[in-house]
Order: sequence, then C-alpha cells, then structure tokens
Amino acid sequence: MAEVVDVKAWLVEHTSDLTILLGGREIQVEAGLQFGSRYVVSPVEGQVFDYLPPEMLDRVRNLGTFAGMLALDKWTCNADGRQAAFWRKLREKKYSAAFIDQGYCFNAGEWTFPDFPLRGVYPRNEVYARVNGWESFEPWLSRIEAMTDDVIWKAASEIPPEWYCSDWDALEKLTRELIERRARVRELIVLFRNSPRRPFPAWADAA
Repeated sequence: MAEVVDVKAWLVEHTSDLTILLGGREIQVEAGLQFGSRYVVSPVEGQVFDYLPPEMLDRVRNLGTFAGMLALDKWTCNADGRQAAFWRKLREKKYSAAFIDQGYCFNAGEWTFPDFPLRGVYPRNEVYARVNGWESFEPWLSRIEAMTDDVIWKAASEIPPEWYCSDWDALEKLTRELIERRARVRELIVLFRNSPRRPFPAWADAA
C-alpha cells in the first residue's frame, strides 16, 4: 500500500530518523509531498530480514514473484540490483518477499533506458531456480504487455508536479518510452537468460 504524504517542515526538523544515507553522508529529507509505503510488518508482530540464505528460500511462499519483478525491472530499466525484504508474522513458518527500493527505475534520475543484461536482477540465482519457461512470468508479463496506453497515462498524470519540477515534456517523453517498451520485455529477459549468469537452469527450451 502506498500513498502520497505531505511531510511538514516541523516534522523533518524534529525527527532525526528522517535522513537518507547517501555516499556515506546523511542527507535530511525535504519537506513537502513524499512517497510513503507501509512497513511490511510491525516489529511487535513479526520479523523482517534483508537476506535469507539459499537453503531457506524454500520457506518463501511467493518465491515465484521474483520472476514477475524481473519483468517489471526490465520494463522500467531498474539500474540497481533488485532488493527484497523477507518477512513473517510471529508463529508463522513461511516468509513472504516484499520488493523494495524502486528509486533506480528509469536509470534513476536520468530517465533514460540503457539496458544491460545484469541490471535490475536479484544477486542470487536461487530465486530464479523454478523458472522453466515463459509461463513462469505469468500473470505479470502479460499484464505489462496488455496494459493500455490510457492506464499508463493516468498513472503519469497522478504524479505530483513537484516530483518532476513541473517539466511535463520530460514526463511525457518518459511515458511514451514506457509505452513503447512493453513489447521489448521478453527480449530483455532473454538477454538476461543468455548472460554468463545463466540464471534459469530449469529453462531448457530454446529462447
């Protein structure tokens, strides 16, 4: 769940946690409209980890969603490695993966699409071990490919102008590129599949 949150200057000034660690420096967040997302689980209700060892991945109930996130990251040209948080509520045996930190989509602040096979992928192949064909990317891949222009334009129109310096021309260019890239997602997945990482050992058919 995500919302646009109006963060007041008073709150920034009086909350030491409202800082971002970037390049070894702490940068105080700016007041104004900010992206807000719900914490995956309250610390009093469960546990959250940013890493699980490979031998524990069979305890992740939605492991197949890593394939769906790969499709999204290739579509949006996520220039960072895919990040995930693994969480479970108290007394639960299974974990769920939540996918976090989308800040490097569209090549971060550049809003360009320099595609490389190993960009936007999770650092360990084990999360892709069950991928055995295009059906492993469903329903996410088909939803991207079938997404209408109107849906994408509507999403763009809901972005606060402050976030793109009211530069509508730049946002329009980005939106048009996203619309065009829907047809390239499979090609970009194949490039990752054929990379030296060989991430899909169960996918034996020719690309």
